[in-house]
Amino acid sequence: MARILVIDDNDTMREGMAVTLKKAGHEVLAFRSGADGVTAYKAKGADLVVTDLKMDGMDGLAVVSALKAHDPLAVVVLVTAFGDIETAVDAMRRGAYDFITKPFSPDVLRAKADSALELARTRSQVRKLEARNDALASDAADKVGRSLIGDSEPMAKLAAQVARAAQADATVLVLGESGTGKELVARMLHDLSPRKNGPFISTHCAALAETLLESELFGHERGAFTGAVKRKLGRFELADGGTIFLDELGEISHATQTKLLRVLQEREIQRVGGEDTVKVDVRVVCATHRDLKAEVAAGRFREDLYYRLAVVPLHLPALRERPEDIGLLARHFVQKHAGRINPKVKGLTPEALGALSRYAWPGNVRELENSIEQALVFADGTALSEKDLPAFLQSAQAQAANTAGALPIPHGDRPLPDILEDLERQLIERAYEKAKRVKTETARLLGIKTSALYYKLEKYGFIQKGEAAPLEP
Repeated sequence: MARILVIDDNDTMREGMAVTLKKAGHEVLAFRSGADGVTAYKAKGADLVVTDLKMDGMDGLAVVSALKAHDPLAVVVLVTAFGDIETAVDAMRRGAYDFITKPFSPDVLRAKADSALELARTRSQVRKLEARNDALASDAADKVGRSLIGDSEPMAKLAAQVARAAQADATVLVLGESGTGKELVARMLHDLSPRKNGPFISTHCAALAETLLESELFGHERGAFTGAVKRKLGRFELADGGTIFLDELGEISHATQTKLLRVLQEREIQRVGGEDTVKVDVRVVCATHRDLKAEVAAGRFREDLYYRLAVVPLHLPALRERPEDIGLLARHFVQKHAGRINPKVKGLTPEALGALSRYAWPGNVRELENSIEQALVFADGTALSEKDLPAFLQSAQAQAANTAGALPIPHGDRPLPDILEDLERQLIERAYEKAKRVKTETARLLGIKTSALYYKLEKYGFIQKGEAAPLEP
């Protein structure tokens, strides 16, 4: 049953059309003037409006114009005399769906109404889809805001960009320093997109040798090279219907850049050792910490590939560019990890938050999260204090790091492996003492296996080499 408004200042015509349409099973409201009909439509809407052309006051053309101005999807059928066909055609140019020429039979009115109502149903579906898309866009922005933690202006801008970019199917280039959360953004772009039910395939380009990267991305045929004992599908084929994330794309060679450019242009791949091409339907999201424009200028990155990748560029701000978010992130990481590491910890002291805020965070969000995890291992109270934080975050060193904008080196200009070993030894020593030298508890605090702990205890001289794993005291 549809809701139909009938407008005609001729009582006989108006009542006749109303009766015919009611017998067809519709709800009909009849009005003697165009103004009354338009008012009713604005108040409660209708699926169809049938209006006479020649009426006192507001005529049919004015009704059409008023209804279309209020609702561009309004469906209007005009009733006109034979001599007014040109005027009826003008009404259709203004947005009327159709016209009926007097005199007409009830069957003609029903047929015209059925045809117009079919359009009305289609337009109703359009309205629902538009409302759903608006709701999805709003929900997407909401989800992005919850996932990209931060109240700062740079994060608010990024959240809005991610929500909008997710709904498109364009290639996205995510730029930012290491540790800023580029893969998180890539996953959000997939999860909030129309491809969310498809696969999300991630590849770290810098982690693979050039000879392996081509096979990983595009696959290979059996016998393509030594060890290729069977056909292997590449990441692009595995991502068909979904999203492929290419992390640290700035590290790939010119040869691989050329092959990738063809994939982006043709939407097809060719397996290593194969002759046939395979069509792929994937959305490409790339990330790099490098300045690709500078790489293009230096001749290390293809300019045509850069412009294919940077259709939608998204820049992730470094943590030092949004210091107001450090406290919010720190509390988030306490909530995220305390249940697994140290359930009694519920928050951070003002002194601890101050120490975190004074540091420059060259490792960005990833470094902050690791620092909170370490602090949770050694915390005794219900809130992380400054003394629970890693040594490099203590006030003096943190201030120096903030000034220098880099991690402090505790023992001068030493090789990085030596510095990392010192930090590992200190962490193990603190955990070992806190656990009262109970090895299983020490391993639990550090989040490692007991067998791995014995190796490290021997390595740093806390127990005798070759000492068997005794019963814990």
